[in-house]
Amino acid sequence: MSKKAALVLCLTAALAGGTQLALAAPADTMKPQLVRTIMDAKLGEVLTTGGRQAIYVWNKEPKGKVRCTGACAKTWPPVIVKTGVVVPMHVKGIMGEFGTVRRAGGARQLTFNRRALYTFSKEKPGQVLCNNVDGWFAVKVHG
Repeated sequence: MSKKAALVLCLTAALAGGTQLALAAPADTMKPQLVRTIMDAKLGEVLTTGGRQAIYVWNKEPKGKVRCTGACAKTWPPVIVKTGVVVPMHVKGIMGEFGTVRRAGGARQLTFNRRALYTFSKEKPGQVLCNNVDGWFAVKVHG
């Protein structure tokens, strides 16, 4: 079987099974830059948005699922990926895999290691105030 035929077969099987499949772009091609890192004095290097807002995961939300909606999403805004933006699976210097998950309204939310990503509405760029608060954790770049 040719490589092209095998790829088509895999994609067809994934789509038929209802699997969410995000085609990965080559590393470092996330444009606009959705993520970057900052150095936090307590946590070390943490993941932020392109605008330097600290990025969090909620440990009460299973991988691949979105449960933070309504008032939760107002306090913890999801990191939304605009239509047409290609999300690479890997970004140079960051250990882990990026992807997206669909929110109830159809928007794509950025994920890291299959966990939906959020910011905290009360933080200014460069701040990390809510690590380990009610199950919310800043995403550390190196473990």
